[in-house]
Amino acid sequence: MSKNVPELYGSLVFGDRVMREKLPKDVYKALRKTIDENLPLERSVANAVAVAMKEWAVEHGATHFTHWFQPMTGFTAEKHDSFISPVGNGEVIMDFSGKELIKGEPDASSFPSGGLRATFEARGYTAWDPTSPAFIKDGTLYIPTAFCSYSGEALDKKTPLLRSMETLSHEAVRILHLLGDEAVTGVSTTIGPEQEYFLVDKAMYEKRKDLVFTGRTLLGAPAPKGQEMEDHYFGALRPRVAAFMHDLDEELWKLGVPAKTKHNEVAPAQHELAPVFDTANIAVDHNQLTMEMMKLVADRHGLTCLLHEKPFDGINGSGKHNNWSLITNTGSNLLYPGRTPAENTKFLVFLMAVIKAVDEYADLLRVSVASAGNDHRLGANEAPPAIVSVFLGDELTAVLKSIENDEYFGKQEKVAMQMGTSVIPQFFKDTTDRNRTSPFAFTGNKFEFRMPGSSLSVSGPNVVLNTAVAQALREFYDELKDAAPDQMDSAVHELVKRAIKKHKKVIFNGNGYTDEWVAEAEKRGLYNLRSTPEALPQMVAEKNIRLFTSHNIFTEGEVRSRYTILLENYCKTLHVEAKTMGMMVRQQFLPAVLSTMNSLAGDIAACKAVAATVPCGAQQGELETLAGYYQEITAAQKKLEKDLAQAEELGNGQEAACFYRDTILPDMDAVRKGADAAEAYLPAGSLPYPDYTELLFSV
Repeated sequence: MSKNVPELYGSLVFGDRVMREKLPKDVYKALRKTIDENLPLERSVANAVAVAMKEWAVEHGATHFTHWFQPMTGFTAEKHDSFISPVGNGEVIMDFSGKELIKGEPDASSFPSGGLRATFEARGYTAWDPTSPAFIKDGTLYIPTAFCSYSGEALDKKTPLLRSMETLSHEAVRILHLLGDEAVTGVSTTIGPEQEYFLVDKAMYEKRKDLVFTGRTLLGAPAPKGQEMEDHYFGALRPRVAAFMHDLDEELWKLGVPAKTKHNEVAPAQHELAPVFDTANIAVDHNQLTMEMMKLVADRHGLTCLLHEKPFDGINGSGKHNNWSLITNTGSNLLYPGRTPAENTKFLVFLMAVIKAVDEYADLLRVSVASAGNDHRLGANEAPPAIVSVFLGDELTAVLKSIENDEYFGKQEKVAMQMGTSVIPQFFKDTTDRNRTSPFAFTGNKFEFRMPGSSLSVSGPNVVLNTAVAQALREFYDELKDAAPDQMDSAVHELVKRAIKKHKKVIFNGNGYTDEWVAEAEKRGLYNLRSTPEALPQMVAEKNIRLFTSHNIFTEGEVRSRYTILLENYCKTLHVEAKTMGMMVRQQFLPAVLSTMNSLAGDIAACKAVAATVPCGAQQGELETLAGYYQEITAAQKKLEKDLAQAEELGNGQEAACFYRDTILPDMDAVRKGADAAEAYLPAGSLPYPDYTELLFSV
């Protein structure tokens, strides 16, 4: 490592330390006030910041700047401009103004808008987000920005997130003041998104058209060994992987991303990186940056980073666990139960606000993680089911039960763990176990939303969660606001009690993978939205539009546009997958099968030519088996092509999405079933691309 970590960390970030050093005191204070209190920024302050930011960037070798934004593609976008400004006589200076810092003008018509903008209506704006620090990457100053259309509609992931953070802070502060905590003036959402991913050899990746075009393998028989030995999870890092992780840490630390934990995950070739918690807006930016940097660093090591939710059939896919909490500006974690949670009024109010929010807007939380890729993962052994429920653990469940029944809940003593040997230092048992089958689990002082897929921007789930909790707090405030001060404790107790009775149906501490839970969830009236086409219409349900519009997170048009975009993404994803599968089967797989069949036929003929009595039954059997698979695959492929033509005529709406789910996906499964079975009869090296054994065990 070229520098010690404290010096390295944030060295390419225009953060607080650099701002204090580079900005005049009055400018620094004004900018800090904008960041801390969400206040507008004066143009004169922006000009001074722009000059200092440019000088700092040039000192670090930057020649260009870009407004870095997050359109509805799910990826980031950037357009680079140089700092040069001609001054005559063939000379230039390096210049950067407050106007250039505050506003950019990318072409809005070429990004998804869901019908908000026509193709000819091209103008759009990027606007500087002062709350997320600028940074330098590849000789360019990156300025985090929001993105909107010419008429002001939000066309990005950042704008609604910022809106949801503000509304949650507002509602949280109001309820805290009612509860007597008047020192609090702001509440921040903090998140820590754990990122799972796969690493495969780059040269092998480039030979797989399915990985190149879709991010997942569309064909492939399982390797002899998968994850059944459970030896990869937390296993020793292989040298090539360790070198990648080391360099990734360095690059992320330079950019101020607090990468903390790294380890092997359950599936072969699968790994995970987890950061330290940060404010939601910055954490989302950091996670987007992490995914980009993973791909760049992997490339340097001759590797490819796969972020698809299910790149390999038969082994675990990759998720992104969204750890979410609430912190006051006075430093208090509102989801920390303390030693006596039954007596912690603030904790109980905010706990029930979250439970109420999840119960009433479980459909929206499911929509927020819906994608073609994640549909392969949700409900499998490595991921929670599509039913959204809340895990609290034994202690908190008992606390709520005691409140519901007006019973006393005493203080629970810590339990020391006995390891059976005196040499092991004593430690204390947590008050609750962990439940990896739960989509939404309380984990000590935060909630872990485990449904997001690995490639997803976590902005969407946090927008829903922030807004739904803000709505719950608003309703709680309305119930409590008229209570007399000397009656507040009693009013809060009754509010919590009512909330428990109404929303306890969403609490489930058991195994979410069982059929019994599916049946029980149906009895409780919980949503079970198994697929993206089934989930997406809930986006435009009346209650959900009302939620977003009442808190000014989205206009109704912005909600409907996102529904349209999500439908289009689903249909287009499966369309590309189906076409890619067809190309691989026709151009690569069937020719390999035919070549093997011809070789077998030649061997049989040669044997019989030498001696008619030589037994060739085994070869004949293999030939007939392969011929049968050849016919099966060909017939399935023809049906896929026919149905795909029909799908293309349907467009990218709800009807098309259902057709892709109900017809195209089963067609693809039929093609794959035959191909994967036939692969077992092909000689090693007969396929023009690497198989699962090579992909999963070569790094």
